[in-house]
Amino acid sequence: MLTLILISLAKVVAILLVIILPLATLLTWVERKQSAVMQDRLGANRADILGLRVWGLFNIIADGIKSFSKEDWVPPFANRFLFNIAPFVGLFAAMVTFAVIPFGPPIHIAGQEIALQVADLNVGFLYILAFGSMGVYSVVLAGWSSNNKYAQLGAMRGISQMISYEVVLGLALVGVVLVHGSVRLPDIVAGQGEHWFGWIPKWGVFTQPLAFLLFLPAAIAETKRVPFDIPEGESEIIGYNLEYSGAKFALFLLGEFIEIVVLSALLATLFFGGWQVPWLADSGFVFGNGATVEMAPLVVTVLRIASFLLKVVFFCWLQLLIRWTLPRFRFDHLLRLGWREMLPLALLNVVVTAFVMLS
Repeated sequence: MLTLILISLAKVVAILLVIILPLATLLTWVERKQSAVMQDRLGANRADILGLRVWGLFNIIADGIKSFSKEDWVPPFANRFLFNIAPFVGLFAAMVTFAVIPFGPPIHIAGQEIALQVADLNVGFLYILAFGSMGVYSVVLAGWSSNNKYAQLGAMRGISQMISYEVVLGLALVGVVLVHGSVRLPDIVAGQGEHWFGWIPKWGVFTQPLAFLLFLPAAIAETKRVPFDIPEGESEIIGYNLEYSGAKFALFLLGEFIEIVVLSALLATLFFGGWQVPWLADSGFVFGNGATVEMAPLVVTVLRIASFLLKVVFFCWLQLLIRWTLPRFRFDHLLRLGWREMLPLALLNVVVTAFVMLS
């Protein structure tokens, strides 16, 4: 029992300190540099240590120091307790969602099989939907507890948006579950390791292309980022986090970038094979024409983990690209897109998938 507890703690620490927090923190720099490249600017590059700027990477440290040294102001008529815990609710919901995502194949150490995920739940799909939905509580608590009508308006926008797109997001994933016949993420990843005609991988993007096209915008809407940043309408002086400053405002921002990482991991896991590498079996590469390339088990494991991380990084980059490319939706257009256009397509995808699986 003690060994299992230590292994679980080690996996938690590894995911937090190696994947989630470093990547989310680095994205705060990547977003500014990427937008600068797209707009023909230099971007963040002023902070330095001993004259070294390292392409502006020290701005990450400077931003952290600045955020935590600012005054932590609480509105005089706010509900202090709810106002203070709101940023942590969103941060917690985003981080624990990663617990059921497998970032590599099971490994064997000292005769014991260790799953490369924190919790191998037989209801992993439902776990993701449950904790992914908790982000709305952070928005509601922040807007209502501020006792500011503009913050409350931003919270109401956030509630409408997140509820609308959670329905589409859940229905899009139902098609994936129907194809693989399981709600366990390791089973879904294992099913994507098969191939058609020995060459084409059975990734979710090929077996459920419509579900992928629906899941991506719905999930971006859940992160409340452009073009779905209606709850944070800075140009309208409206936002559920309007009254926040200092460290708590930085936690809201960090939570958004953690949501980007978690969403990228979900996209990689559900639609792009997770840690699977095309034609890579446990013994090495096995191609459709019968050719093989034998590899050591350790090399195979490293390649599979690297494959998962590269897919996550790619989708992080894609979301930042979308953020600096598309304009914001008008609020009525946003809701109409969710309820009148995406929802019928999601229902159609479930019906067609069920019919194909039964036939």
